[in-house]
Amino acid sequence: MEGIDKSIHKIGVLKDITLLRVSGYIDTTTSPELQKVIAEEINNGSNQFIIDLGGVHYVSSAGWGIFVGEIRGLREKGGDLKIAQMTPDVFEVFEMLEFNRILTCYDAIEEAIDDFDFCRGLQINSPRNGSLADILENETNVRKFEHDSATPRRMEKGSAAPKSTSFAKRKQNIDVADLPVTEKIKKIVVENPMLNIWSIKKILYSERFGFTKIGFFKLRTNLKKMGLDTKAKRYRYYRSR
Repeated sequence: MEGIDKSIHKIGVLKDITLLRVSGYIDTTTSPELQKVIAEEINNGSNQFIIDLGGVHYVSSAGWGIFVGEIRGLREKGGDLKIAQMTPDVFEVFEMLEFNRILTCYDAIEEAIDDFDFCRGLQINSPRNGSLADILENETNVRKFEHDSATPRRMEKGSAAPKSTSFAKRKQNIDVADLPVTEKIKKIVVENPMLNIWSIKKILYSERFGFTKIGFFKLRTNLKKMGLDTKAKRYRYYRSR
């Protein structure tokens, strides 16, 4: 059985978020090694973790158990552990085992960083938040990340309002459940821009939104087309309203 490769970085505005990047397979053989690394970081005072699973091909129940087992202690200290960049196969198991009820997941590392920093009242629109780009540029054979979400966009005075704004004004009396899917998504984003994709999916499938059923990856594709595929972009959209 193949092992795992791992690296640790300090990121975020205050450089106090521990990014643990993992690749390989997380199973009963390799999970103790990963648990040891996390325990050492906690002992050193870290209580905010982002686990990058973009290079992980498989996570067993033992592997998920490591992350779930640390959640309570971290949250009691005001911290958290967030999962980022799961592959479709890993996410499928994650969802099937319902770990999404305990662990928060993100499509991109930047979204997880923004969530940590936003909750602490820190400025999340700073370019290359926490020098994440520098970390990636300095590593060899790294995966490429998009940094469009780090570039602030401001509406000029007198510029046309987003189409959704005029739509909302014309359709104020329409029941939310009858709105097009894109308008439902925008409404959810405006009400809470810091929701992750999984949370948006769950809200769409509620009575208020007409039990709109949409797959995770379909929703992610729609958000990308709408320019709302990262938490930073959704937050800027919220601020522009």
